[in-house]
Amino acid sequence: MIALIPARPSFKHLPPFSRRPRPLFRPTRPFSGPITLLLVAAFLTAFLSASSLSASGQGSRLSAVNNYALNRSGIVMIRTEYTANVYVNSMKMDEKAFNTLLDSIQSLDHGGGVTPEQKLDIVLREMNNRPARFFQTTFDYIKQPEQITATGTGFFVTSDGYVATNCHLIDRDDAFIRRQFILSAFRQITEASIAALENSWATHFTEQQRSLLYNTYASVYSRLFSMILYDLKKNIYVVYRSDSGGRHSDTVKKPASVVVKGQPMPGKDIAILKIPAPAEMPMLTLASSDLPRVGEQLFVYGYPGPVTNNDFVSAESAIEPTLTTGIVSAIRISVGGWPLIQMDANINHGSSGGPVCNEKGEVIGLTTFGSLENTGGLAAGLNFAVPVTILKEFLDSEGITPVSGRVTGLFARALDYYEQQQYRDALREFEKVSRLNNQYPGIYAYIADCREKIKDGKGMFIGPIERLILIISLLLLLIGAFAAFTTLRRRRSS
Repeated sequence: MIALIPARPSFKHLPPFSRRPRPLFRPTRPFSGPITLLLVAAFLTAFLSASSLSASGQGSRLSAVNNYALNRSGIVMIRTEYTANVYVNSMKMDEKAFNTLLDSIQSLDHGGGVTPEQKLDIVLREMNNRPARFFQTTFDYIKQPEQITATGTGFFVTSDGYVATNCHLIDRDDAFIRRQFILSAFRQITEASIAALENSWATHFTEQQRSLLYNTYASVYSRLFSMILYDLKKNIYVVYRSDSGGRHSDTVKKPASVVVKGQPMPGKDIAILKIPAPAEMPMLTLASSDLPRVGEQLFVYGYPGPVTNNDFVSAESAIEPTLTTGIVSAIRISVGGWPLIQMDANINHGSSGGPVCNEKGEVIGLTTFGSLENTGGLAAGLNFAVPVTILKEFLDSEGITPVSGRVTGLFARALDYYEQQQYRDALREFEKVSRLNNQYPGIYAYIADCREKIKDGKGMFIGPIERLILIISLLLLLIGAFAAFTTLRRRRSS
């Protein structure tokens, strides 16, 4: 192999100032032009933006605290109110039979060994054993107005007032409703009758005696007297929180119309409601159509009855949804052939229709039903949700597109800044939310908290505006350095 060696250049014919050899390739000088400056600025922008996005947690897993903060505003209570008039055949005491009973008891007490309490027990037991002897029907009827309320949970799927929930919350069968009305009327009439007996007999019944009287009246009304239901009406309401400028939320109750509904279990237990939205409403984001995997973490929202109806919990705070957590225990198939999500998160009556969310805060299903123990109570940790794929079928059938609204996106971004302790940026976004919806639940509490923290000098981190100012400042410094370097080089060359 022959190596080719270049000839040595001769400098004897060159002018004295140019005898220094010139390199074949001249290295690029630093900061040699505006393109380099733009590349440096783009690098700094990308670096600072990436650091912000990595801290913001958008699209990543949320803690239970952040999950609740993000979704609580879009969760609502569903109230279905039934009203009717119950007409009850009035009754009267057979005075002759009652006096005969009293005389027989008196004749037994020759020596005075029977106390008044014992005499009363004998009277009540005898009335219970033979109610037809002591109570008589009349041709008069008592009109008893009654109202029954069924409560559950739902959530906004669009910003213009569409709400998803369970069908069984708004569509109970007539036989069940009639039974509930008759039981309610029976309780009220029985309480009034017992109170009248106490007043006329100048006594106070014990719990055991009251229980015996309840059984007596139940026997009377079931066998001797009729209850007739008239004017049955149903009204559906969506109840949600609104902010009036303080740290406590008010309650708004809006009449709702049924857009589409399925059938209670074992049918597809979904219903879509619509309310007139006064502003852009907070909404929850629906997950993709894929079913969750067994073992995934779940966050379940609802209004369980034992909390909502608790006498020791204020009505104002009862409107705040309850959060329970669990995992996907299994994926089952319903008797109708479509999938069900089994979970171990605790639920109760009133939680039906509530959203089941994943770790990103997205809705993967709706809480629908639980499992019953042999005793008739709910079995703990064996509950089921209808997957979001079924909900999307109903939305698609009505042409409803759950596109995230602007106010929801702004609130989510504000929460990101708030969690990063970037309170100036968070305050700016929260104020945008309040301008779009000045009743957004909890918004003024966040605004006040951000202002207080800014006043105390907390959370002075670099936000997007500060990052932009920093980038512009660095760019100006680079341009100045380049100009100074160029001027110095020219001076040396001259």
